[in-house]
Amino acid sequence: MALALYRKYRPKTFGEFLGQETNVAILKNAAKAGKIGHAYLFYGSRGTGKTTTARLIAKLLNCETRRTDPKFAAQGEPCNKCPSCVGIDTNSSLDVIEIDAASNRGIDEIRNLKENIRTSPAVSSYKVYIIDEVHMLTGAAFNALLKTLEEPPAHAVFVLATTEYDKLPATITSRTQRFLFKKLPKVKIAERISAIAKAEHIEISDEAVELVAAAAEGSVRDGISILDQIASGGKKVDLRTAEELTGRVGLQKVHELAERIMQNDLKGALAHISSLHEEGHNLVQLTKDLIHYLRKIASLAANPAVESAFHLELTKDEIARLTALARTADLQKTVRLLKSLIRGYGEMRYSPFAMIPLEIALIENLSEGG
Repeated sequence: MALALYRKYRPKTFGEFLGQETNVAILKNAAKAGKIGHAYLFYGSRGTGKTTTARLIAKLLNCETRRTDPKFAAQGEPCNKCPSCVGIDTNSSLDVIEIDAASNRGIDEIRNLKENIRTSPAVSSYKVYIIDEVHMLTGAAFNALLKTLEEPPAHAVFVLATTEYDKLPATITSRTQRFLFKKLPKVKIAERISAIAKAEHIEISDEAVELVAAAAEGSVRDGISILDQIASGGKKVDLRTAEELTGRVGLQKVHELAERIMQNDLKGALAHISSLHEEGHNLVQLTKDLIHYLRKIASLAANPAVESAFHLELTKDEIARLTALARTADLQKTVRLLKSLIRGYGEMRYSPFAMIPLEIALIENLSEGG
């Protein structure tokens, strides 16, 4: 069985890490100073590196090269060569325990953890407990975890990870060092996709890379998984192939629709939507992409200085086209259309007639012939 690309290219050092520069700098400095904490909480969107960082902490704590070579330890990185590092990378380490709280959420599981944590590590210096989706624990389980989390044995470290920080009790969060993992900008994800495609000898067009990065929605893991999917049928991927396999349309098609809207071309906009529908594209996703695109146009029309905020999301050519549309935009009319599209998007998600709310939003806001 082939190894999934997101696993094959999972970062093994902080130096390989994409994004999260602040978190990486803090944790790396803590490793250099030998001051890794006993309890961490990583929270944020999916696929942004929470579990990967948890495993890096486990390697830093148990790396045999770091323990025996002070000069190497000052680099703040694991060696990835000693038996401990290799064991963690291959998920065979007995002293790194990963728990899925979605499946092990009750008080009995936490009581078992409290019993097992007392025993010394099997072969490493530390036991590291990585509890994923920790917000899924029951109230009783959280209460059972509190004391252990606050004062674990000297040989134990906790790393909690969640995508829903607001569901955690304050009694838990206050006992940890908290790190927010943000969604990554599309430009950085596109760079990573291109690098992996090159390493895997996958021929993929720039437009297809942009589409994959946009479909990832800030998640590096999702972006790499999409690349893995669309490249599975062959080693050459163009925009059309990427559109067919992801159900999304490229930014160029969204721009063309926005252009017709800005020109008040109702017939052209409806024809464009009909064409995309006949090609089998996901109109719900198209509407979402259009909302984001028109939002940028409205922002630029209201304040051209916000252009600098889009440089990590769009290329220079894309920003130039966006700016050109913003210059012609009627701000109040664009805002009214955005409100209609947002309402229509909510209806489309649960309607068997996904095309109709989008068409109605355009008909209500555009007049025939400009």
